[in-house]
Amino acid sequence: MRRREFVKTIAGSAFAWPLRAHGQQRVPVVGVLAVSSESALAMRLVALRQGLAGEGYKEGQNLTIDCLIAGDHPERLPDLAANLVQRHVDVIVVAGGTNTALAAKAASTTIPIVFSIGGDPVKAGLVTSFNRPGGNITGIAQSSELLITKRLEAANELASRNSSIGALLNSTNANLQLRVSDLQAAAALGRTLSIKYVAREQQFDSVFAAFVDDRIGALVVMDDPLFDGNAERLVRLANNRALPTIYQYRHFVEIGGLMSYGPDIADGYRQVGLYTGRILKGEKPANLPVLQPTKFELIINLKTARMLNVDIPPQLAARADEQIE
Repeated sequence: MRRREFVKTIAGSAFAWPLRAHGQQRVPVVGVLAVSSESALAMRLVALRQGLAGEGYKEGQNLTIDCLIAGDHPERLPDLAANLVQRHVDVIVVAGGTNTALAAKAASTTIPIVFSIGGDPVKAGLVTSFNRPGGNITGIAQSSELLITKRLEAANELASRNSSIGALLNSTNANLQLRVSDLQAAAALGRTLSIKYVAREQQFDSVFAAFVDDRIGALVVMDDPLFDGNAERLVRLANNRALPTIYQYRHFVEIGGLMSYGPDIADGYRQVGLYTGRILKGEKPANLPVLQPTKFELIINLKTARMLNVDIPPQLAARADEQIE
């Protein structure tokens, strides 16, 4: 990314582009609040900019983007959200995670907020309804909970007979209890379900060793900014441990993960950009319905399957939207 200036603060890390004058008119500022890594955020920013451009806003010309990243420290989110409010940004974009959206909402009841989250925003208390969000917040709900059953079904097809299925969750996720309940309800597959939790990247090694000790036959990694921000490490750990693993988004498969089932995350952030542009033009978040993806993709990495000596069942392969060699 060009013209980027890195700033380290007590609250976390930030990168921002300086304000520019556009004639005598003030250039609007979009503040991005994120909890994932800078590399994971970069991919989302590309799609966000595309959406903003669709509404006529181009960074460096008639728009400034100001990003604050909590990284592997979600406890910093309230301070970072307050920081964006103090900077008088025109819109706050929440780049991943219900916890991040809740921090933004707590920081301001007046600055428009556009989120992209995996959980149910109504159950989380972010909006009053999908069709009429109310207040100063709207966005995209990626329907993570709705996909739990589908991922478990795929894991069941991959796992060897008599083995258990593992599920990896972030213990700090705001939707934790809902996801655990959904996992347990969906696990009526005649198999034992091994659920394990982490809160920091430093716990990854030990939890994967525990999955191996449990002799799981397949692993489902739940949608979470912590996992998304450490995609390469998770894929490496799963492959080194020879654990057939199903992830949320296709970029896990593109870097060597076995399989993913979920929405097109880039398309979601393009929509966030479009919504942000419409709000900058004067529309109210309360009148913009929360959107949900209409298409979910099953992606399989055949090279990884061969490396792990995993036979992809024909019925599972037939359902794949794409098979990567």
